Amino acid sequence: MDKRQLYDNFIGIEEEMKRMLSSFETIKSDMTGVLENNAELEIENQHLRERLSEIERQTSKDFNESSDANLSKSRQNLEKLYDQGFHVCNIEGMYGSRRVDDEPCAFCLDLIYGEREI
Repeated sequence: MDKRQLYDNFIGIEEEMKRMLSSFETIKSDMTGVLENNAELEIENQHLRERLSEIERQTSKDFNESSDANLSKSRQNLEKLYDQGFHVCNIEGMYGSRRVDDEPCAFCLDLIYGEREI
């Protein structure tokens, strides 16, 4: 290999390294922007969760205050069982079984809060 070809190879490698460095700087800048955006979204998400929790507590408190006054003693007992995660409806023998992941049950809620004629 002659000296000229060796020198040209070094120049080519140097130019390639400059392009790679420029590419790394661009990627680093983009990544910094994404991380900053992610941090802002996490903070906003936390604030929204706190606000939602506050609203749910207030709604639950208002609902419990109004529903306790309107429910008979037997329905209040059913409500307590339901709040502990059990079915209180008699659909397909579900009474007393655990609700999966405490998912709401329309039949149970209707039994507790629905209007019934005696």
